[in-house]
Amino acid sequence: MILGGFQKSSLIDYPGKVSSIVFTKGCNFRCFYCYNKELWENNGHSEVDEQDVLDYLDKRRGMIDALVITGGEPTLQPDLLDFMAQVKAKGYLVKLDSNGAKPEIIREALKKNLVDYLAMDIKASLEKYEDVTKVNINQDHIKESIEILKSSGKPYEFRTTFCTPILGEEDIARIGQLLGKCKQYILQPCHYDGIDQGDLGKDLKLYRQSFPQISKCFVR
Repeated sequence: MILGGFQKSSLIDYPGKVSSIVFTKGCNFRCFYCYNKELWENNGHSEVDEQDVLDYLDKRRGMIDALVITGGEPTLQPDLLDFMAQVKAKGYLVKLDSNGAKPEIIREALKKNLVDYLAMDIKASLEKYEDVTKVNINQDHIKESIEILKSSGKPYEFRTTFCTPILGEEDIARIGQLLGKCKQYILQPCHYDGIDQGDLGKDLKLYRQSFPQISKCFVR
């Protein structure tokens, strides 16, 4: 695993659990508002030794519940599943954050029972995905990953960074159609210079009307 960072404890990244977080290097998207742009490129050099993370988990057993694997984009790592297996063997829960571009990796992680919680970023309505990510997108892969999460039997969440003026009310409605019936969808404000975020809380009722089929729709 090529790691760009390690956060030893968090109370918010795995719902209801105390977690540690590893940040992988390399991402196939180029979202302009990304707060981890230093992780876009994978130069093959780890800033954090994988074994140090595993050793820390050994020492913190009983105090840490879970490990969150985020990025970058973790599913680009060729040894991701091996790493997840090592973490699971130590008795930890594993949460995987992904952009959904590699559904085959998510499916394999579920098949091998290596993941306990899944989070997928829905960057935009499909019509505007490339406007946000700045790369060519295989829309079928995005749709496949959505269905994998929904049918996984595991806790999951979808989330969108609401970046105006690129995204508007019509995009929220289209995302609702894309997701269909699902358990949880989160809107989070865009923190980026020059972007007018608007008041998401004020418009929450409107957004919820776009997602009547979703059990939980809220603003983070």
